Amino acid sequence: MALDSIPGFSDLPPGAFGQAYNEAAFRYFLAADRSRAARSRRVVILVLASVRAGEGHSAKLRQNTAAAIFTGLAASVREVDFVGWFYEGRVAGAVLSQGDGSVQERAAISNRILTTLRTSLPADRAKHVQVRVIRLGGRTER
Repeated sequence: MALDSIPGFSDLPPGAFGQAYNEAAFRYFLAADRSRAARSRRVVILVLASVRAGEGHSAKLRQNTAAAIFTGLAASVREVDFVGWFYEGRVAGAVLSQGDGSVQERAAISNRILTTLRTSLPADRAKHVQVRVIRLGGRTER
């Protein structure tokens, strides 16, 4: 799929987070980062944030909740990292292109982002927010 055929941004209005990529653009850039990382044997860290609706299910995010999540993600990553929809309307994502992806680093990233999101979301949503940090690529952990 050519990048020029992908509408780049979600329908969320620009805010403190800039503008989040829609699912197609986010996955395109994630694939590009994964390819670059594979060639150099580096790690890409994928952060997924959602709000649980029930056992194993993520809720459809209202616009104000999604905006708060993207604001929190953008505040937690560097300007060279990017944020967008991993699963449109349900799961927000961020891609961190540097780091070693160790268990300790992933735990620190998860705690930092979870703390930020819990302070930026309304109380009824904050208690159901879920963050997963996934290591992609790189050398095998020992």
